[in-house]
Amino acid sequence: MNARGHPIPGRMNKTEAAYAYRLETLRTAGEIAWYGFEPLKLRLASNTFYTPDFMVMLLDGLIELHEVKGFWRDDARVKIKVAAERFPMFRFVAVKKRTKNRGWQTEEFG
Repeated sequence: MNARGHPIPGRMNKTEAAYAYRLETLRTAGEIAWYGFEPLKLRLASNTFYTPDFMVMLLDGLIELHEVKGFWRDDARVKIKVAAERFPMFRFVAVKKRTKNRGWQTEEFG
């Protein structure tokens, strides 16, 4: 986080790092083909962009864009919904860590 409390692009926070570990476990086990952190930026409107936390390629070649959240701000939820409408070729998935290390909760958009 920078001095204003905003995330630093290209650098994972603790929750994202924990999810990256989960994705690496899935990749090593042969359950997903590939993943990358902040690999693309989607233009939603003039001067409005959405950068998903992770791009995940499934074994069948389907691409999912995963957004890792500890909590939702209103603008983030709006952006992922707009992105899902504008880019139907991707599956958009929100991921939230469950309390007490009990896995991950997911929500699909689009």
